[in-house]
Amino acid sequence: MATDKKDYYEVLGVSRDVDKSALKKAYRRLARQYHPDVNKDPGADERFKEISEAYEVLSDEEKRAVYDRYGHSGFQNGFGGQGGFSGAGFGGMSDIFEEIFGFNTGRRQRRGPRRGADLRYDLTLEFEEAVFGADKELNIRRPEPCDACDATGAEPGSEPIKCTNCNGSGEVRRQQQSIFGSLVNVSTCPVCQGTGELIPDPCKTCNGQKQVQKVRQRMVKIPPGVDSDTQIRITGEGSPGEHGGPPGNLYVFINVRKHKYFQRRGNDILLDLRVNVAQAALGDEVKVPVVDGHEEDLVIPAGTQSGTILKITNKGVPQLRRTGRGDYKTDRRGDQLVVIQVDIPKKLTDEQRDLFQQLSRTLGREAVAQQDKGILSQLKETLGDIFGIG
Repeated sequence: MATDKKDYYEVLGVSRDVDKSALKKAYRRLARQYHPDVNKDPGADERFKEISEAYEVLSDEEKRAVYDRYGHSGFQNGFGGQGGFSGAGFGGMSDIFEEIFGFNTGRRQRRGPRRGADLRYDLTLEFEEAVFGADKELNIRRPEPCDACDATGAEPGSEPIKCTNCNGSGEVRRQQQSIFGSLVNVSTCPVCQGTGELIPDPCKTCNGQKQVQKVRQRMVKIPPGVDSDTQIRITGEGSPGEHGGPPGNLYVFINVRKHKYFQRRGNDILLDLRVNVAQAALGDEVKVPVVDGHEEDLVIPAGTQSGTILKITNKGVPQLRRTGRGDYKTDRRGDQLVVIQVDIPKKLTDEQRDLFQQLSRTLGREAVAQQDKGILSQLKETLGDIFGIG
């Protein structure tokens, strides 16, 4: 049977081998252009119907196979169901309507429990506190339910009333007629802002917001080994949830103050130690401070060069790792690395000058040129992967 219908592929402006993604993209573009609620030109509604009919067939694999084999006659002879545009695929097309125009085919998302917002707290620690951990009291400012109105938002002695604009649903529905039947646009009620209620006499304490800002004190255990930018999550200490939802979390962001003597590199602690020429040449045993708060004996071997690194084991930062339960565990400590700096005196006494001149005569005065690696190169060579430098 002959038909004057246009080819569905031509209607959508696509090739016959078009994939689903490109087909949907073409339909959405044309639907925006010709939808009767958008385009008031004569014939726009017929054009939109034609576009939708083409998409309803070509977006369905079985119907598309029938159409590719028999054309429009395949549906007229009963191969494709009752008529060319049966509406069987309308459920999928209604999702596209929602994406393009914000229409809703009757589904309404009710106001359910909503999780509270997460909060951030910035905490500054001393160097030793970061190394060994500490118990810190936090003053957390966060919204809390208003005690004056019992979190109703209404002044004591009064009550909220149901919003007459949305009849307490929090949503307004606008029904429109189209070639597909009734389309319903659901939006948040502009009068009550989606709460479903109005407060004629707002609480003077919270101004009808049902919450007030309060400062809450909370003791937090800082685990050993944290560093700047470490984040500690405290579950349930964020903003309270809405409509019975759970509270959010509190995230503590750590910042560590610099130390007068120590520097941190991963789990190791660096200490620059200045020694005189005699100590470096002859060797010595000295006491050096460690982060634990006392001093440790350190042997400086004879002939130590400037930039030499000596190690005091197990006097670094505890290695922090998270367990499967979400808490922290420290297995071992890093080391303290003492970087020797040979101090060349700038001023000498007469006696010292005489001694150096005697030493100079025994050592010779010939200068030998050699490549100077520098302190950084020596650090790389000595420490290797400890600092993550090649």
